[in-house]
Amino acid sequence: MTTKLETFLADSDKRASDPEHKRKLLFNIGQYDKKVVIGKQQYSNLPAAKKKAGAIKTKVIENLEKYLIEFESNFKKNGGKIIWATDAEEAMKEITDILLKANAKTIVKAKSMVTEEVEVNHILEKHHIESLETDLGEVIQQMDGEPPYHIVTPAMHKSKEDVAKLFHEKKGTPIDWTPQQITAYVRKMLREKYPTADCGITGANFLIADIGGVAVSENEGNAFMSIAFPKIHIAIAGIEKLIPSLADVDLFWPLLATHGTGQRVTVYNNILTGPRQQGEVDGPEEMYVVLLDNGRTNLLARKEQRRALNCIRCGACLNACPVYRNIGGHAYGTTYSGPIGSVITPSMRGMKEFKHLSYASTLCGRCTEVCPVEIDIHNLLLLNRKDSVEEKFTTRSEDTIWRFWRKAMLKRSRMERGGAFFKNFMIKKFFKSAWGERRSLPTVAPKSFNQLWKERKKGKH
Repeated sequence: MTTKLETFLADSDKRASDPEHKRKLLFNIGQYDKKVVIGKQQYSNLPAAKKKAGAIKTKVIENLEKYLIEFESNFKKNGGKIIWATDAEEAMKEITDILLKANAKTIVKAKSMVTEEVEVNHILEKHHIESLETDLGEVIQQMDGEPPYHIVTPAMHKSKEDVAKLFHEKKGTPIDWTPQQITAYVRKMLREKYPTADCGITGANFLIADIGGVAVSENEGNAFMSIAFPKIHIAIAGIEKLIPSLADVDLFWPLLATHGTGQRVTVYNNILTGPRQQGEVDGPEEMYVVLLDNGRTNLLARKEQRRALNCIRCGACLNACPVYRNIGGHAYGTTYSGPIGSVITPSMRGMKEFKHLSYASTLCGRCTEVCPVEIDIHNLLLLNRKDSVEEKFTTRSEDTIWRFWRKAMLKRSRMERGGAFFKNFMIKKFFKSAWGERRSLPTVAPKSFNQLWKERKKGKH
């Protein structure tokens, strides 16, 4: 049976050695990089904004129970219903029960990473319920049978020609259609679905504790139509999505938009506090919020790594990461890719299977530098590595190599033993596969610096 590590290494090697894949990925990330530089100019003191946002999120995570109870109480006051889900299976059982009870046949779904995490589309398909993505990027990925490639930009690895070819093959549209023509086609197709859909499903960018509000940000207006038309609205959110107050939104919305896409603020921002009230003309008759754990309390239990739960899913660390920029999103084999995915996935899905992700990093610190809530991501990757060793998830050969390495490095005479020939033999024998076939192995010089220095000093006397 192929392990997650073996699959990761094979996929990474394939992606990193594909020049066309890298060209598309770097071009698309480059477009975002340009816009983010401009977007950040709206701040007179960006470091202060980031520091404040980080402090607020840390306060929430350190007092998570309090804010969850406050959110639940305020949301229920407005007629909303809360579902607590321990894991993805429990979440989907509750959601499926709601839909089957309502005899739902079609749902419209807004872009949401947490719905990917619990596999909404896949599970509902088993129950013969049609689940339609409405975000253009997600429509493309669903049509191609692929998960999202990026937290913010699901089809980042595709060119406009790739998308035109996909629609030609799946929908019979002209192969030379422009992005504008494809967008118009998808808009027309979806607008026939919204009025007849039985349920709308969204994620939540933030859960606002003091008003029991669900904040949803988007750029296309599809999430709002997925909420406004159907009789039932289900919002799925990780338990870490909380912010304390409505007053905090004016800090977090611009930070999310600027670091995610370079916008001053996302085009459409809605706050939902429950089902349609008397006198309101649109909105659902029933509204549910599914509060999902699914391994988040495992991460919360790691006192140092828990600050990764501060993440607001802007995707900035993915765009900055030299590893992600080479291998892309699918190679990670997880819902959440890139640096932040490498931090949270081992705790959420198991250190034994996913510890390798914490080693898939150069530790350059770019992820930490660009994070809008000041998560020191590269340090958390190191802490994950430390935990994986302490929890004995290393191999026997790995332990043996490091034991000999440590022994040699602690004493000069041991380090010099064997000479350059022996050291070069050991490097070729044990590091060739680990360092990769396409990387040149270093060569140990015939004499060490220490030996040369001694000879030089000896010559002077």
